[in-house]
Amino acid sequence: MNNVRGRLARFRVPLGFAFAVIVFWCAHPTRTSLTWGAMIAAAGEAIRFWAAGHVEKGREVTSSGPYRWTRHPLYAGSAVIGVGLAVVCNDWIAAALVGLYLAATLGAAISIEEAWLRATFGGEYEAYCAGHTIEREFSAARALRNREHRAIGGLVLGLLLVALKMT
Repeated sequence: MNNVRGRLARFRVPLGFAFAVIVFWCAHPTRTSLTWGAMIAAAGEAIRFWAAGHVEKGREVTSSGPYRWTRHPLYAGSAVIGVGLAVVCNDWIAAALVGLYLAATLGAAISIEEAWLRATFGGEYEAYCAGHTIEREFSAARALRNREHRAIGGLVLGLLLVALKMT
């Protein structure tokens, strides 16, 4: 089972592109679904950007910003983006595919990541899980170092493609 989770986690980005093609094909966007879905997806990206501005991936246990409330704000933001894209598509099959993709890949990624954090940071990660936090300021430069601009670009491109399909 861990092998399957590991593969899902490792290949979640290429799988996302494959699912995106199918979801795009199923989409029946309207002006209303595009507007509401884009707002929801933008909120998800805002969560991701906020989280990316606090985290030093792979180098420490981060506990500031949105990490005070959830252990996985980047994944939470991705889930909100997924909900937004499902709304944009205005199709129950597309929504089901988005939900399936998110449940499988994010669940696997969280499982693998938590095991890695426990193995790598031990007591520091356990203290964080128990509620111990250390504050740090948000940094847009840190968010860009974490390549969050790629997620923003992907979201904008996806929304533009769906908007083109609508016309």
